[in-house]
Amino acid sequence: MAFSNSSFYTTGMEGLKRDEEICIKFPPKVSSPGLVNLLREKGKNGNLMDFAGPRLHLQMVVTFLLTQTIHSMLKHLGLPMFISQVLAGIILGPMVIKDPYSLIIMSEDSIVVLGTVASFGYVFFLFLSGVKMDVSMIYKSGRKAVCIGFLTVVVPLIVCLITVKALHTEGELFTNKSFFLAVTYSGTSFPVIHCLLSELKILNSEIGRLGLSAALIGDIVSLVLMNISQWVRIGLEKGIEVVLPHSGLAIGFVLVVVFVLRPVMKWMAKNTPEGGRLNDIFLYAVIWAFMMSPKLTEVFRIFLLFGPFILGLAVPDGPPMGSALVEMLDPVISGLFLPLFATTCGMRIDLSYLKKSNPFAKHQAIAAVVTLIVKFWVSLLLPLLCNMSTRDSLALAFIMITKGIVEMGSYSFLNDTRAISEDLFAFMSIIIILVASVVPILVKRFYDPSRKYVCYQKRSIMHSKLNEELRMIGCIHIPGNVNSIINMLNASCPTRESPVALDVLHLVKLSGRATPVFIAHQKQNKILSNESYSENIVLSFNQFERDNWEAISVNVFTAVSPPNLMYEDICNLAMNRLTAIIILPFHRRWYIDGTIESEDQTIRSLNCDILEMAPCSVGILVEGRRHLKRSNSRDKLSSDNSSSYNVAVIFLGGKDDREALSLAKRMSQDKRVNLTVIHLKAANCVGTILAERILDDAMLRYIKESVYITYIQKQVNDGPETSTFLRSIVDDYQLIIVGRRYNHEDPQTFGLQEWSEFQEIGIIGDLLSSADFGGNYSVLIVQHQQQKTA
Repeated sequence: MAFSNSSFYTTGMEGLKRDEEICIKFPPKVSSPGLVNLLREKGKNGNLMDFAGPRLHLQMVVTFLLTQTIHSMLKHLGLPMFISQVLAGIILGPMVIKDPYSLIIMSEDSIVVLGTVASFGYVFFLFLSGVKMDVSMIYKSGRKAVCIGFLTVVVPLIVCLITVKALHTEGELFTNKSFFLAVTYSGTSFPVIHCLLSELKILNSEIGRLGLSAALIGDIVSLVLMNISQWVRIGLEKGIEVVLPHSGLAIGFVLVVVFVLRPVMKWMAKNTPEGGRLNDIFLYAVIWAFMMSPKLTEVFRIFLLFGPFILGLAVPDGPPMGSALVEMLDPVISGLFLPLFATTCGMRIDLSYLKKSNPFAKHQAIAAVVTLIVKFWVSLLLPLLCNMSTRDSLALAFIMITKGIVEMGSYSFLNDTRAISEDLFAFMSIIIILVASVVPILVKRFYDPSRKYVCYQKRSIMHSKLNEELRMIGCIHIPGNVNSIINMLNASCPTRESPVALDVLHLVKLSGRATPVFIAHQKQNKILSNESYSENIVLSFNQFERDNWEAISVNVFTAVSPPNLMYEDICNLAMNRLTAIIILPFHRRWYIDGTIESEDQTIRSLNCDILEMAPCSVGILVEGRRHLKRSNSRDKLSSDNSSSYNVAVIFLGGKDDREALSLAKRMSQDKRVNLTVIHLKAANCVGTILAERILDDAMLRYIKESVYITYIQKQVNDGPETSTFLRSIVDDYQLIIVGRRYNHEDPQTFGLQEWSEFQEIGIIGDLLSSADFGGNYSVLIVQHQQQKTA
């Protein structure tokens, strides 16, 4: 059965009217009876592609296969996935594959189903973008971010309007929608810039934080200007008596969201226990409110895409509500529906319309290019005036002009509603594709976060004097790491003559928000904020500082960032605090019986990044199976001066071993620490670098002359002999310190490399940490500061 529905409607902003006849088959064919039944009864039930379900599945499979094929070739050039998705859409669209050979454009019904599914993903993306935004950043942003965010929208907008007026003298600015389009040209998209910074892995760098803050300001300014342009247009066309209800309803919608929905959501989050899971009823209530947002936008007469975005802003970012929504929806939206939407946007592009382009589209394209150039120069000059380096200013300027899925989606929506013509859409698509392709490459070219570490040299324990303060960073992932760090510091027995300045960095996974957070917990604040991620950690280390008054000073920080970018927070803190060594927890923890308690590959990846990027020395602490869990060395050492703590250093030679020995020398300043240096010497020293041997001998000379340090020299011939000897002595010590010695195999370790499981802790460190040894000791693997080159 088929019926026709004639509709007379207004399309676009120009008020174009036309009659259209839409034919719909009823009931629609969705699920096929099965391929076997179709083959058995040929022609009776139709073709498999007549059914919407199988057709949509085939379209999605073809789309993703083509996208991945294109990206496998373009990723080596530094082009983002977004470009591959749009190019796949162009190839599958009518510009390349004509009917009847197109698998995508089989019929009008096929286009409607595919477009609806893809648009559904885009609306969800806007909602999640609002959820991830922290609106409070507007108040926290510095003067530099506010100026860049505001002026990079307003100045290009003014220049764009002047350009359009000069090129297109007919008619008024607002009646030909030039102001609205000018706002889209000069606007800044926070989600697009966030995606770019995440892909380039500079989200929590200095320039990344500045770019995010400026993008948020610019996005809000663009949003306000876009609504004002609509109200002005309506006022000029229909009079003040029409625009007042429109603006009043839009403002009413915002007020309802801010003063009704947001307090309700905050109440939901407040009634969730700390660290607990949000009640499913609350979660589905928020999703139901989102599903109603398109209807609400119609009632309140605001732009269709603004409703989900504004509703997302009302959701409290971060845990428990924001993170729960993002964890539930983001994988399927970002991994499935949003790429499909980008591809369908590419399918709309048809460059053949450029041959018969009208003057208005050409003028708008010129104005868009001029606006882009002006936005770039404004974004470049403002940081330069704030004494930012030229390279960083260039990188920030390219970040601020980037285009992506939000701009492509907006122009696609305007094209579908006939608000802009096909030729103007083609022009804008070309600009977006070119900008999105070039910007990531140029940002990588001008901005390298590791460049700032090149001049940061001689930050190690070896270069620190024994009687000066030792600056350390202790990284915390889980509560169990607190005792590990405290017990290790107790083992070092800090004194007033040889104090330790400890910076504790609590690392929290960024979830439910787009902006990384770095918090410095002030000691003056006796009452911690309810939003504190690290309350128990702050209290524990404050107590530790009081117990070791004037011997240890503690400052606690919290870094909330993506796990793959946490190394940037650690390295920045190390550079700013002039740190000599960073202590990292090992990614694996054991029960007392030697079985694995937990293993986190994300922590392992972070440790490897720190070992490569750190501007100072690094230590990886492998927690003992019993000692660090069950004993309290601080109480022993403080209550009884006769108590002792046995520490051993396994010395083979090289800068990492010398750094490990330097740390042990500081520990030996306290007479309660029994330090033993075990020098494993090879029978054949052929191949040892003379300069390294001289430095090793110079450091060992001090050890041999000291009456408080036990020196043991053991000659070994190969790795198995080393393993046998270490197995016989490890139970005599609570802490063993070794050098990492990465990619350095000596006669003493020959034959052990192939059995090494974790390369990041070196051959000896891996051997001592293995389940075969099963001791009660802890192991600290030390790497000397790596030399950075420009």
